[in-house]
Amino acid sequence: IHIEHKEHKEHKEHKRKMTKTRVSYFYHPEVGHFYYGPSHPMKPHRLKLAHHLILGYDIYKEMDCFRPHPALMGEMTQFHSEEYLAFLKKCSPDNLRQYHAQMQRFNAGEYTDCPVFDGVLEFSSLSAGASLDGAVQLAQGQCDVAINWSGGLHHAKKAEASGFCYVNDIVLAILELLKVHARVLYIDIDVHHGDGVEEAFYCTDRVMTLSLHKYGDFFPGTGHSSETGAKEGTGFSVNAPLQSGMCDNTYRDLFQPLLDKIMEVFQPGAIVLQCGADSIAGDRLGPFNLTLKGHAACVEYVKSKCIPTLVLGGGGYTIRNVARLWCYETSVLVDKEIPNEIPFNDYYEYYAPDFELHLKKENMDNMNSKESLEAIKVELLQQLQNLQGAPSVQMQQVPPLFQVQKDEHKEDNPDVRPTAKTKHGDGDRKAHQAEFYDQVD
Repeated sequence: IHIEHKEHKEHKEHKRKMTKTRVSYFYHPEVGHFYYGPSHPMKPHRLKLAHHLILGYDIYKEMDCFRPHPALMGEMTQFHSEEYLAFLKKCSPDNLRQYHAQMQRFNAGEYTDCPVFDGVLEFSSLSAGASLDGAVQLAQGQCDVAINWSGGLHHAKKAEASGFCYVNDIVLAILELLKVHARVLYIDIDVHHGDGVEEAFYCTDRVMTLSLHKYGDFFPGTGHSSETGAKEGTGFSVNAPLQSGMCDNTYRDLFQPLLDKIMEVFQPGAIVLQCGADSIAGDRLGPFNLTLKGHAACVEYVKSKCIPTLVLGGGGYTIRNVARLWCYETSVLVDKEIPNEIPFNDYYEYYAPDFELHLKKENMDNMNSKESLEAIKVELLQQLQNLQGAPSVQMQQVPPLFQVQKDEHKEDNPDVRPTAKTKHGDGDRKAHQAEFYDQVD
């Protein structure tokens, strides 16, 4: 019996590997051109580095690549207030003094971590549009995994900028997925607590949030394990507060059992995974010690659940390492093995002196004891066990999905010309003498 069970398990694993994952990749060429200002740790330029590394490794050939649309004001007001978006639209470095009161109200400007830079709303709309496009494709079953490394800006609130984030593309994408799926799971492996997303869905049982993050004297100061949700959402916010020095093994041993229990209890129809790169070793702001393989192991484990998944970026402030990580995780998502040697690309010099993909761990102590991690795991597993099964959703009118326009005249074979139309129906198209042919009589 044991042998039969093992063979059945191996057959299922073989079948899963044989079924190729359909991956959609969203990148806008303008998104890496924005600049937060001198000495600011957030560098959108990292997105260009990551994209060119993905090109250099030929990973793009394994995906369907799309240029996303910039999110419209009407799309962003599904979560954000109109006043807040209007402020972001009209405010610029040239007219800051006119908006002193509003800057304080919306937590933006030179005395905050969210400066008003040229094109702040345009940058945010490009990030949000890509996440929305990914969510729409997932909702309509056009792909299994959608990737937007410019997304994952998890700190933005309804009417407030926070933590380098202005528009919360994650909340907008989850709202889109909720039109089709009864339950959506949000997973956050950024070093910072995903407070903006948790707050948006704190009182609902249709979205569960799981965040593993540094807690203590660290931004944003929220995310204790006792923050479990409110009203109908009680128990659906899952927080693992950690200390500095988290390494691959301790992170994996906490992450995998929690995800297994969530899949059993919550049974999500879709997953949104925020892959903040500030939790890997050597980050300017993050005190964790994960390697690329340790971080990507979480991504691979989520992928193994075979649930429609939107994969997003997030934090990450040592930009050469951000590019390394997101490139490697893209390769994991498309099941393509890539060599450790960085291929030549437009930003090759950034990877000096070793020009290698993978990072070594920093020489630092793990401040998380086995006992403290076990206590966190037991507490969170008990929280999940106490939930009364997967919540059902009452029948209600669902907002319409965004329509993906298709070209009516697009043919299955682009080399075959369509037949001409006549008043009787179809006819033969007469070829012009100047046209080229594959075969010549």
